[in-house]
Amino acid sequence: MTATQTPPQLDRFGFNKTDGAPPKRPASPDGWVPIRNLHARHRARILDHLLQLDEHDRYLRFGFQASQEQVARYVASIDFRRDEVFGIFNGRLQLVAVAHLAAMPGGDARGSDASRGRAMEFGVSVLKQGRGKGLGSRMFQHAIMHARNRHASHLMIHALSENAPMLRIAAKAGATVERDGPEAEAWLKLPPDTTFSHIDSSLQSLAAEAIYRVKYQMLHASDWLRLLITSA
Repeated sequence: MTATQTPPQLDRFGFNKTDGAPPKRPASPDGWVPIRNLHARHRARILDHLLQLDEHDRYLRFGFQASQEQVARYVASIDFRRDEVFGIFNGRLQLVAVAHLAAMPGGDARGSDASRGRAMEFGVSVLKQGRGKGLGSRMFQHAIMHARNRHASHLMIHALSENAPMLRIAAKAGATVERDGPEAEAWLKLPPDTTFSHIDSSLQSLAAEAIYRVKYQMLHASDWLRLLITSA
């Protein structure tokens, strides 16, 4: 594989260091989007989200033409005690984006010639109605924070070389992109976790959960009113 980009030096908060200039966060979309932690009870919703992807999008997400049965087996195999899964819900409480942050086995994911340390792998999918809003970038930044808090030294993306949007997101965050024919890997070196990163993660999770509850109450209240009107 040939590396196409060298990651910038990062400080303990995950900011880029530049010569003589103030540190900056990796570029990300403006604004904040609630990203909710998903658990085993959400398997059906995750499966429904993935099955809404068309054949090409499913091909890009899994790296092969996954059938419905293979997607179902993948969702059933997710270990929520080991990995992290999170998603973005729309106003109808449908998952428009889902990310899987998976712990990679072993301390050295690349073999004896490379010491990557403990790594986590990132995979994401966004439905068509959620495209063009920077949701993939937001999910990646969210994954960076959670991987740091899990004491990972690197974040890795394994993707098809034709999956330009995903590789662009990784490269923009400072990852080294390595291509090998039709496949590519992006490696991002992570700074260690800090008190700030844990507090930030907790606050974002609490806020996302609160917003989901508000959406849930509003949705069911509107459904109840609609039922009351139609039955009057």
